[in-house]
Amino acid sequence: MQNQTLKNESEQPEGVIPEPKKLTLQVSRVQSSMRIDQYLTRQIENATRNKVQEAIEEGRVLVNEKPVKSNYRIKSCDLIQMTFLRPPAPELTAEDIPINIIYEDQDMMVINKEPGMVVHPAFGNWTGTLANAILHHIGKDAEDLDKSELRPGIVHRLDKNTSGLIIIAKNPVALHRLARQFAERKVIKIYKAIAWGVPDPLSGTIQTNIGRSRKDRKIMANFPFEGKDGKTAITDYTVTENLHWFSLLSVTLHTGRTHQIRAHMQHLGHPILGDETYGGASLRTLPFSKSESFVRNLFELLPRQALHAAHLSFHQPMSHEPLSFTAPLPEDMQLALEKIRSIIEQESA
Repeated sequence: MQNQTLKNESEQPEGVIPEPKKLTLQVSRVQSSMRIDQYLTRQIENATRNKVQEAIEEGRVLVNEKPVKSNYRIKSCDLIQMTFLRPPAPELTAEDIPINIIYEDQDMMVINKEPGMVVHPAFGNWTGTLANAILHHIGKDAEDLDKSELRPGIVHRLDKNTSGLIIIAKNPVALHRLARQFAERKVIKIYKAIAWGVPDPLSGTIQTNIGRSRKDRKIMANFPFEGKDGKTAITDYTVTENLHWFSLLSVTLHTGRTHQIRAHMQHLGHPILGDETYGGASLRTLPFSKSESFVRNLFELLPRQALHAAHLSFHQPMSHEPLSFTAPLPEDMQLALEKIRSIIEQESA
């Protein structure tokens, strides 16, 4: 199997799936007449007039169930319905949050992200993110980065509960060149995962289309490969350690759909251990005594999906020097593996 990379940045948003948000307002009887764009900007926290006008132009604002223009003047008891493609966000601020920087130069840095850290602000997580930490670390130099999408310098992303390596650009030129390396499939990115069971065969390629689930728009689902639903998704996997009832995997992406590895491992019938969304966090009965207690303890040691971005290879965006980084498994995954190996040894005695 050849190491492949994510297709482009728009294809690699592991993490929270943007879901349109709807807001309904009714104009009060005593409200004075004013333009609807002005009214909505005042009524909606963190909304800007430009974003409101953009929503109006795209037909995402209805008054009494009919689209209007920005200069429409509201009337008493008007019923306004507005759909946000993403919730209006507060201004991104720098925060002194510790981050594990394993490489840094004048153009970029590579961070080993801890599990539990959100990469960039989104609805419900406006502060305490990697993006806030980046602004603080880079300081005044961050002024050149585009903060309008709340992703300053972030070339690619990881789920909140996925640990591992992530590349951060420190200026717009570096950001553009790094993103182009992803688009041209010149970045090698390899994950480590602990899965339920042992896949047969021990190495292979998973090919499906991946798109939003019809039952729950917040999660991704597998559809027939190259069919009309979803987008093409291809994942290589190799079992690097057979753990009887579990397996340690090395996973390489040919494409980079949202939640691709997690959804593909569920499709294979071997979900990632601890993955609540894709079937890896339910109690299972294993063929030894007190197995339920063992599994419960395993979840306590590893209260997240056992997925780690372990390796990155790419070129420095200015000098084109080849760079390669490997991050060891985080403590929680190591402890889980030790516990699994211990029970295997115990049951084999």
